[in-house]
Amino acid sequence: MMPPEQETSIKAPNNNSPNTNRSESSSIHGGEPEGSSSNKVKPSLDIDHTAINIPSHPTTPVTTFSILPQSLRPITLKFEDVSYSITLTNQKKSGCVLGKESKVTRKVLNGVTGIARPGELTAMLGPSGSGKTTLLTALAGRLTGKVTGTITYNGNSDSSCMKRKIGFVSQDDVVYPHLTVLETLTYTALLRLPKTLTREEKVEHAERIITELGLTRCRNSPVGGCMALFRGISGGERKRMSIAQEMLVNPSLLLLDEPTSGLDSTTAQLIVSVLRGLARSGRTVVTTIHQPSSRLYRMFDKVVVLSDGYPIYSGNAGRVMDYLGSVGFVPGFNFVNPADFLLDLANGIIADAKHDDEIDQYDQDQASVKQSLISSYKKNLYPALKEDIQKNNIESLVFTSQGTSRRSSDNQWNTGWWEQFRILLKRGLQERRHESFSRLKIFQVLSVSILSGLLWWHSDPSHIQDQVYVWY
Repeated sequence: MMPPEQETSIKAPNNNSPNTNRSESSSIHGGEPEGSSSNKVKPSLDIDHTAINIPSHPTTPVTTFSILPQSLRPITLKFEDVSYSITLTNQKKSGCVLGKESKVTRKVLNGVTGIARPGELTAMLGPSGSGKTTLLTALAGRLTGKVTGTITYNGNSDSSCMKRKIGFVSQDDVVYPHLTVLETLTYTALLRLPKTLTREEKVEHAERIITELGLTRCRNSPVGGCMALFRGISGGERKRMSIAQEMLVNPSLLLLDEPTSGLDSTTAQLIVSVLRGLARSGRTVVTTIHQPSSRLYRMFDKVVVLSDGYPIYSGNAGRVMDYLGSVGFVPGFNFVNPADFLLDLANGIIADAKHDDEIDQYDQDQASVKQSLISSYKKNLYPALKEDIQKNNIESLVFTSQGTSRRSSDNQWNTGWWEQFRILLKRGLQERRHESFSRLKIFQVLSVSILSGLLWWHSDPSHIQDQVYVWY
């Protein structure tokens, strides 16, 4: 599958030099690009699907995780007209008496369409509350409720058979604070890696991940965090450790929710460089990001921009300024960060267009700018995206046929029940090693655990509420 570096050039004379086209087409200024007029650019995707092999990128180090016996299966993620609504309940209060409940339906996502291929780093941009995290959770198959639209993985809409190949890194790092980085990754490897690997191979794989993600310096340091009384490792190291936990299982599709939040620009660039290297090794990487710098934006291959749940752009990151110029949105000065300009437009703000005499019409102007961008997207970009998604991809058909033959083996547990119990017990004791243990405390914990297990053993789900009342 061709990464989008070669999509940026209209004529691709050489398939082995994507970096030249990328550097020339990645516009970090908002003025007119070289050799073209912003008013004459025709918005199109112009995606080249003639090549299948992923070219090498000499400027980005390729990370390989080759200790696992199975080969990497690339995943092409397609999502078409994805919509999601939530129902909010409001109670009207008159004095001390609660009135009737009124239900209000709010659309969080409205017709979002896009495609992410192996070898690409796709970023989702948008202001707070635009639906980035909701869309990412829906793509991972973890969103509760009814999601309308179509989400396919190599042409297969069933995400359950692909969950072993999907890695998801949440915004909040959920880790044990008193375990070291090496201990955390070792226990994850023992639980999640296949039983065909020996314990020594699993530990070796965890060591390899630590080295390749640059965690060697803090490998023996406790994680720490807000749940502990000590700081522990830094925020960038903690985020890389969360990425390492997912990289242990060698995922083909990696989804990350704002991995650079709360980090300085240098650490954020290091995180995105790691993600770009993972994408170049044949993975599909999709991440949400709040407000990237111009250096970070240049690392993205594709961007999906949301405004109040509506898409306003979906396509190549290097062509966004040309597209916005073609629909009449040009920044007032050169050398503007495309991400800043996109977020301003997603909020309905046009730089240098608001004056003192326009304050009363400010809200109306915001709505008109958003509506204009949504209409331009539906008119110019949406048909090309639909055509691209509807194409019969031979590669997707091959992966789908291979996936059906491997589904029986993918549904098997990597470790047995007794092995999971033994590892989790050892991890729990090691996490609480700083506490003092007594025979009375151990007896209390075991008694409560046995009683809880007996209450819910072979229980009917319809009587679960009655069993909860037993405790009271």
